[in-house]
Amino acid sequence: MSNSNIVWHSHPVDQQTRSDQKTQRPLVIWFTGLSASGKSTIAGALEQILTGQGYHTYLLDGDNVRHGLCNDLGFSDQDRQENIRRVGEVAKLMADAGLITLAAFISPFRDDRRLVRKILPEGQFIEVYVDANLEVCQTRDPKGLYAKAQRGEIKQFTGIDSPYEAPEKPEVHIQADQISVAEAVNQLLSYLHEIGALQAGYEPVALGA
Repeated sequence: MSNSNIVWHSHPVDQQTRSDQKTQRPLVIWFTGLSASGKSTIAGALEQILTGQGYHTYLLDGDNVRHGLCNDLGFSDQDRQENIRRVGEVAKLMADAGLITLAAFISPFRDDRRLVRKILPEGQFIEVYVDANLEVCQTRDPKGLYAKAQRGEIKQFTGIDSPYEAPEKPEVHIQADQISVAEAVNQLLSYLHEIGALQAGYEPVALGA
């Protein structure tokens, strides 16, 4: 909904100024995949490495956001869409602040992810498909959500009675049920260096898993 009485204000300090101050390229790295695919774990491990290398980052996590910003939303298709719309706007603001923003959300619908890409400047949205077989995710099931969904205690659960639309052309496709967290992080670091998003001198990192 638009309001003709609301006008966008431009300010002297812009995204370029903020990113120059941090000597980094602002990005939104968007992790999508089924519940228990490893999105948050991989995103957190990547953030740990980037922060250790001096980059300015922030991780938006699906569960954490629903504790505050989106605690009024359920899991209907409409509420899921609104959840991602809000997160996309927050991620846009963080990128405008010059941050490398990592967002870990199931975000099951392609149109919602396209919307986030569309509101960001060209080249600042990186879609990462954390691909893990449904059976593997069910085996992991750290929160017991799949078990509850199969018992009918949770409705509209992605992968069980609500669809997941896998990315068709993600910038990075991680086979999370076949490689370790360390290998996934190195795959991401390699890509980020390849596109010039990080400073030169990349060396693979060793992580515990």
